[in-house]
Amino acid sequence: MAGRYAPRPTRTTIRGGHIPVPHGPVPDARTEAAPDDQPPPEPQPESVDHDPVHVQGPDLGLTLGPLRRGPADPTFRMTPDGSVWRASRTPDGPGTLRVAVRGGRVAGEAWGAGGSWLMARLPALLGAEDDPAAFVPRHKLLLAAHRRRPGLRLTRTGLVLESLIPSVLEQKVTTHEAYGAWRLLVRKYGEPAPGPAPDGMYVMPDARTWARIPSWEWHRANVDGKRSATIVRAARVAARLEEAAHMDPPAARTRLELVPGIGPWTSAETIQRSNGAPDEVTTGDLHLPGIVGWALAGDRTVDDETMLELLAPYAGQRHRAARLILLSGRVPPRRAPRMTPGDITAI
Repeated sequence: MAGRYAPRPTRTTIRGGHIPVPHGPVPDARTEAAPDDQPPPEPQPESVDHDPVHVQGPDLGLTLGPLRRGPADPTFRMTPDGSVWRASRTPDGPGTLRVAVRGGRVAGEAWGAGGSWLMARLPALLGAEDDPAAFVPRHKLLLAAHRRRPGLRLTRTGLVLESLIPSVLEQKVTTHEAYGAWRLLVRKYGEPAPGPAPDGMYVMPDARTWARIPSWEWHRANVDGKRSATIVRAARVAARLEEAAHMDPPAARTRLELVPGIGPWTSAETIQRSNGAPDEVTTGDLHLPGIVGWALAGDRTVDDETMLELLAPYAGQRHRAARLILLSGRVPPRRAPRMTPGDITAI
């Protein structure tokens, strides 16, 4: 029976970044005629088709999966026609992006003030700047995982704050708490996604709005003072933090960690997404060292230092190696009850 059932999802295994994307017919919004009794949609989307980034093409579920913050993330949606929708706040304003695979080709459409910005960076979002050929498996487990996931690409959003804020919300709490806070705050202080986005999609608030959320609203969202203060501090220097998306990953992490409350765990989780960093492995995680140690050495008691030693053969690709380990499903058996979710809203 070993390997027959998927492991129970913990916050770390969820970060393996695999989401099932439905495969269905995708209508072409640019060529499909509107019914006689309905006016043509407005505004018209900016669209582009381009060849798959690599021979096999990117797997949308694997590549974009790390950007979803829970199954009810208001900024991320998968629809039965096989489309992946994202609502983002770009330097040009809010925008909605729809990505789908049509006949082996990746197609993207965008709406809103930030639509042009999103379309210009669509190849990077789908992993065009990633080089999976640089990864050389040195363990049987990783060799098998690498072969089973040929469509894995490391995304690069080019946006720091949209990954930083939910990462701060995830600090030392359960996924249930973090995802719930993200949903509540984005829906309350964000704005509806532009264009024909699925119902319930929102663009996250801008930096000024994050910085002005009153303390009692953080409390209602079940966010303690330490995490809310970190987000407020980051929002006040958002322009400087967004510059990190164009830096080398080590320099980008240094820039983020200048903000009190942002440490190695949070900076790594952010830069992995905003910069597409293949070597920025997460340290300080409750589960990851044990999972890596169990997969590569059969030892679930390893710490961060030992984990980095085990990943040393993959220098330059350690984050990819860690993701493949998570995607392999080889995790140590559970020996303790799940962490009990906290609730400060009644205090």
